[in-house]
This record gives sequence, C-alpha cells and structure tokens, in this order.
Amino acid sequence: LWRFGYSARLLKTNHFRTAASNTSFPAVWMLLAQYSGRIPGVFVVVKKNSFFTMPETVEDKAHLELNSPHPQVRGMTLLNREAFKRTVVVPVLKVKKEIVNTLLKSLKQAVLQRPGLKRVVEDPEDEDSRLVILDPHKIPEFSLGEPEQEVVKQLNVRPEVAKYNLELTYENFKSEEILRAVLPEGQEVTSGFSRVGHIAHLNLRDHQLPYRHLIGQVIIDKNPGITCVVNKTSIIDSTYRNFQMEVLAGESNLVTKVKENNIAYELDFSKVYWNPRLSTEHGRITELLKPGDVLFDVFAGVGPFAIPAAKKKCHVFANDLNPESYNWLLHNCKLNKVENKVRAFNMDGRDFLLGPVREELSKELPLLKEEQKTSFHIVMNLPALAIEFLDVFRHLLAGEPCSTAGLPTVHCYGFSKHDDPAKDIQERAEASLGTSLDGRCSTYPVRNVAPNKEMVCISFQIPADVLYKRPCPDEAQPASKRLCTSKDFSEE
Repeated sequence: LWRFGYSARLLKTNHFRTAASNTSFPAVWMLLAQYSGRIPGVFVVVKKNSFFTMPETVEDKAHLELNSPHPQVRGMTLLNREAFKRTVVVPVLKVKKEIVNTLLKSLKQAVLQRPGLKRVVEDPEDEDSRLVILDPHKIPEFSLGEPEQEVVKQLNVRPEVAKYNLELTYENFKSEEILRAVLPEGQEVTSGFSRVGHIAHLNLRDHQLPYRHLIGQVIIDKNPGITCVVNKTSIIDSTYRNFQMEVLAGESNLVTKVKENNIAYELDFSKVYWNPRLSTEHGRITELLKPGDVLFDVFAGVGPFAIPAAKKKCHVFANDLNPESYNWLLHNCKLNKVENKVRAFNMDGRDFLLGPVREELSKELPLLKEEQKTSFHIVMNLPALAIEFLDVFRHLLAGEPCSTAGLPTVHCYGFSKHDDPAKDIQERAEASLGTSLDGRCSTYPVRNVAPNKEMVCISFQIPADVLYKRPCPDEAQPASKRLCTSKDFSEE
C-alpha cells in the first residue's frame, strides 16, 4: 500500500475495512482508485503527505463545484445559510512560509484568486510550512504544467501537488451563484438592482416571486450598506410617477439619502420618482447650461436637474404636480443652499407652461439684445407623456419674435418602441408642434428601458413661427386687435 502512496489512515476507515474484507483483489484495487481522488480518465497518485481537514466524504470535482453551493439548496424559499456548506478538493503546494509571498507572485496565474477565499492556509503537519491553494481550473489534473514546474524548481519547492479539503460556506459564494443554485434550473437569475441610498430596488419576474424574500435577504447579505430591499409591484402609471412596492427584506424605512454628481438629495422612495440610471443624463443637460441662463423644469421631481442648475448660478423655475415631490424639492433646495435661486411650483405641467413660463418669457425675451448671451432652456422629463405637451408652445407668446439666438431650447424626453427611435420621436414631436424639425433638432439616446423600448431626448429651439402670434395690419380692425397666424408669419 505504501508503494502506491496511500495514507495509512485510509485503511482505518470502517467503510474501507468492511468493503475490503468482502471483496476480491481487483475490486479492492478499484476502491483504492476511488479513494485516491480519481478524476475520470486520469488516475492521480496522492503522496503520503496528503492534507485533509474534513472526513472521508468529499466531493472531488473542484473545477465544477468551487463556484456552486451544495445541490440541496435547490428550491429553497426560506434562507438557510448552513445548507450552503460544501467541501471540495483543491490542489495545494507545500511551501516554506518565508518564501510564500515570492511564490504567490511567481505563480500568480496558477494560484486561486477567488475573492473571499484564502490563498494560503496553515499546514497541519508542519508549522514552518504553508499550503498555497492553486486554482483547480488551471491545475485540473493535480499536476503542475511545465511553466509552473520551472518556477517552483527555481524556488527549491517540491513540485508535487497535494489535495486539500476546502470547506466552502454561504459567505464564500457570490449572490448570483447563490440564486442560480436556488432557483429552478434554466430560469433567469436576477442579481442586479438599482441602488437608492440604503434601498435596493428590484423588478422581479413572475417565476422569481416565490423566492423574493430569499432574494432580498441575499442582496442585503452580499451588499454592504443595503438595509432594505423592495420589489416594484406595478408599472409607473400614476399621475405622480410613483409605483406600488413590496418590502422583501430588511427595514421598512423608505426615506433615504442619495448622492448624484456630488449633490445630495433626500426623498421618500415610496412617494416620489427617482432613477439612479439617469445620473449621466442629468449631468449632460447641466453641462449645456451657463451661469445666468434660465431653466424651466416642467416635471422637476425632487430636483436632479433644477438643483445642479441653481448651483451653476442659473435662474431656475421648477415644477412638479406631485405634492410629495414638491415638498422634497423645497427640502433639497434648502439642503443644498439654493433655495433663493429656485422658484418652485406645484402645478400641472401644462398650467406651468401656460402660466409662469409664458409670463417669464414674455417679460424677458423682448429685453434681450443681440450681444446678450442668456439662454432659455425648458426640460420636459416625463417620457411617457411629455411629447403630448409640446402643443402648448403653439402661439404661446404674442408680439414680435426675439432674435433667433434667444429662442428657448426644449429638451423633451420620450419612450419609443420603434425600429428607429430617433425618427419616431422626431415625427411625434413635429406632430405636436405642427411644423417640421428637419435640420433644427438633435436626438440623444438616453437608455434602454426594456427590450425594444428606448428612452430618447430630443432637443430643439422652438421655431419662431410656432412660438409667436405676431400682430399684423387688418382691414377690418386696428392692428392692435388683430393677430397673425403662424402661416401669416412664415409667408412674410
């Protein structure tokens, strides 16, 4: 037996003694092969100094199972962390402790690199040595390749690869690995989420709902700082752009604080709209503004366009129909010390455009001079409906048009399921405005909302013949009593 390198302790196991006493020699040979850690097609000899930390029952397909929890967790709906334990056999090198760091650097490609797992463990048989765990994917047959053998030879390390029983626990697995092991095979696994302060926001599929509380707890366990997980239970179809949600795990506190582009916001996630995926778009629009510009934010929410603009010393008019959004907007203006630079309104978007926006434009545009560089921007971020509001700009103002440079620029957002989203958004905007925007607009893809559904921003200066009703002479009444149509203006 020693000739083949088997540990004497193997012979002491009751299972082996019983089997060997009732079995012919060829069968005993097969048992020896089984206990040696045989990989299908390859007989791997384990030297006398094998390093075991667990009893005999060990799973020996480490290259497959290092990333997978125990199979018994399949179908679990109530999280039991203990059930995820499993033991796998991994290759190790015995190394003198003083050269461990040198070996790790030299064998970097072959050493186990899995986060959360130690690469070096104590040698139970020699306190002056350490066991360096190798990656079973790189050393699948428990034998070093020629490049690795050359490295260890230069360091005077014995090239024999031993086997080590590595115990894996719930803490060693990633959230995606845990969920893939729990959910039915072949079903989509969702481990991604939107983070809003301490809240993780999920959009679970129907087949994931039976596991939703387990999924929520796994996300809390695996993501420091997340203390509440919610799942959206309805689409955003309410007047106030919020949605119904269920708390899956953790605390039920939905008032949170977020930071976006170095600006802090506080909000109640259950009552207002906030989407962290729009951070880049908020920054893009802010970059277009200059100090002294005027921003009209028609659907302002809690202020992700308005507050950065105010901090950039723009004059801001911000509106939202949702009373909760309006209150948090006021709160965030104070939080960021721009309450004196933002005029906030709690109105319907159409009423805001026909009221405060028209009043301000009527007052300021006639005063503009050619050399002045003040720009007027109107942001309309309500993708489901904003394009339908564009008809408000038809003849919004009366009088002589200002210079072309002073015409307000609109940034309007919309959803599209069309094969050509940019074309679709432009055509719908043109229908609302009653004029062509060819050569007078730009479209920007914001994000993919769902398969075959895009969010697009269309930006354009409102054409003068759309924005203005210009006074003109009329045979039947004084000029002051007669207004030209856009057709009259465009033909002159």
